[in-house]
Amino acid sequence: MSRLKVDNIETRSGNNVAMDNALALKSYTTTQRDALTSVVGDLIYNSTLGFPQYYNGSTWEDMGNPIIDRIDYLVVAGGGSGGNGQDSAANGGGGGAGGYRSSWNNETSGGGGSSESTITTMTKNTNYAVQIGAGGAQNSYETGGDSFIKNTDTGLNITSAGGGNGGGWSGQSASNGGSGGGGGTPSGSSGGSGTTNQGYGGGTMESSSPWRGGGGGGAGEAGNTDGLSAGGDGVASTITGSSVTRGGGGGGAGDGSLSPAGTGGGANGVTYQSGSHPAAATANTGGGGGGGASRSWNKQGSQGGSGVIILRYPNTFSISFGAGITGTESTTGSDKYAVITAGTGNISWS
Repeated sequence: MSRLKVDNIETRSGNNVAMDNALALKSYTTTQRDALTSVVGDLIYNSTLGFPQYYNGSTWEDMGNPIIDRIDYLVVAGGGSGGNGQDSAANGGGGGAGGYRSSWNNETSGGGGSSESTITTMTKNTNYAVQIGAGGAQNSYETGGDSFIKNTDTGLNITSAGGGNGGGWSGQSASNGGSGGGGGTPSGSSGGSGTTNQGYGGGTMESSSPWRGGGGGGAGEAGNTDGLSAGGDGVASTITGSSVTRGGGGGGAGDGSLSPAGTGGGANGVTYQSGSHPAAATANTGGGGGGGASRSWNKQGSQGGSGVIILRYPNTFSISFGAGITGTESTTGSDKYAVITAGTGNISWS
């Protein structure tokens, strides 16, 4: 039998009731709540979720605007374009990978940075701005676009910087970025710098035959680390439940053997013997574009890979993607994760 214990309840005019002490709601786990025979207006404290709920006759509704106290993230920016070559004269550097920031499971961020802090202050029914950075376009000397998740009211701002473009013909320098682009013509040109805790710098163009363009920097290592013109490797993450490597730098172009991209979506550079332009970097990896070589049919540096944002949170919440955003939500165990692959707009949780 239920009992009501009263210390001091006072009636007021206008049907108000005042109590001297705090009102303690009956606490139930979600499993216990679902086993209740409930009627409209029932009010409980859900100890699984950590906030009060009321029954509307068909479902339990949350009261207030509950905090989502655990959201982990992987934010990868767009990769830079590979640098152009020129007929019989020059080879382009590989594009740098997009900046790489992670808070998941103590996995490292780019540039040797530590895992970042889990977000613990996001709330339901609140808009958060997101953007997926595009890869630098082919034949453009274009840096990759930034990727971010922001909320100006709370000061949240997790931004990964777009990758630097590879250097190339006509004195085009490699640029700085999340990871730096590889150096191109003239010989001995340096690669661009990476951003602290996001990526590494690009490699230097070789100053003697075969005059290979520098490899683009990757999230996991600098350009040229694995050999002449090689793109820097990316970093692996298990935030979706499977290990996937992203953030590989693009390979620089050369006069000899093929210049490999770093693991993680970067594009290979080409050689003057190649019969086509270098392929584009892989979409949604932030990989750097490949360097173009010294022949008319393959001198255009290739496009960098677009970025991606992956968010992981308790499966008691569901994400909504606003206009202009392309994304999916999946469940893994007691968590869900959202993969956002394109667009600029808002997301929210319910």
